[in-house]
Amino acid sequence: MNREERKAKIELYGQGFEMLMEALITIPREAWKFKPAPNEWSIHEVIVHLADSETNSALRARLLVAEPGRPVMAYDQDKWASALNYHDQDVDDALQMTKYARLTTYKWLKTLPDEVFDNTVLHPEYENPYSFDKWLEIYAGHIPGHIAQIEANHEAWQFAA
Repeated sequence: MNREERKAKIELYGQGFEMLMEALITIPREAWKFKPAPNEWSIHEVIVHLADSETNSALRARLLVAEPGRPVMAYDQDKWASALNYHDQDVDDALQMTKYARLTTYKWLKTLPDEVFDNTVLHPEYENPYSFDKWLEIYAGHIPGHIAQIEANHEAWQFAA
């Protein structure tokens, strides 16, 4: 990824939380716990997942700078949603967690020199070393990908009502 592409990805990353809030503002809260299918997440579960994912990703980003070459933790997001009982967790707290994990990481990313984006760690879900550029590619698109899921859930809720 070149410098201009990286800057654009960092800006997209920085806009993620506001994009999420813009999507959520149009969806009534009573739709948030609707599950389109038993094995699919509700909007509420997606929001709590984002809090867990953002805190994990913020740690991975910092490890990529401070301790390149080391292994990082993977986790099974579906097991977390079930075992951690996402529907019983406070969605407003999860939104705040997401907001601040994303905000602090975004501000920090803008201060980093280009060369750290070549750093790698060992991620158990990837055969090849996991680079900081790979991290940025994944997490710049993470919230937008879940916004599409949230919008699909909202449509399914409207259809079911």
